[in-house]
Amino acid sequence: MKDRKLLNSELGRLSAEEYRAAQPSGVEVILDNIRSAHNVGSIFRSADAFRIDKVWLCGITPLPPMAEIHKTALGAEDSVRWEHRDDTAALVKELQEQGYCVFSVEQTEHSVKLGDFHRDFGKKYAFVFGNEVDGVSQMVVDSGDGSLEIPQFGTKHSLNVSVCAGVVLWAVTNY
Repeated sequence: MKDRKLLNSELGRLSAEEYRAAQPSGVEVILDNIRSAHNVGSIFRSADAFRIDKVWLCGITPLPPMAEIHKTALGAEDSVRWEHRDDTAALVKELQEQGYCVFSVEQTEHSVKLGDFHRDFGKKYAFVFGNEVDGVSQMVVDSGDGSLEIPQFGTKHSLNVSVCAGVVLWAVTNY
């Protein structure tokens, strides 16, 4: 049996304007001092794919417009709302005051395995993804409502931050 690939025009995707006007997903992303513009672009692309409401670019995280971000985002930096903040921990506190549950995606003593996390679709969430070397800063982990961990079974202790974001965002949006 042959299985024809669909054309982009057959996928029924939202326009950038429709994306921004769509019902909020209740999920935002916080990038805590990400170093690579390519990782930032890839996270924007995943954020668009799963209709994330906003990406917060904190600290030294590269900002659009930038060719390296655009290369991997493929324009998602134009559809997904974003904002820069200098201080990730202060942003976490601000979002909590607005009713968000904030989870760091990090391996901690009490982290919840991603498969055991059950999102309450009546609540708003923000997920923090950390620096490629140091992960989410301890100060940010301490200020959040908890930590999520992707179970891993090989020899490496971490995933690339953009891969991690794709896995987590798929799992928590699962419309």
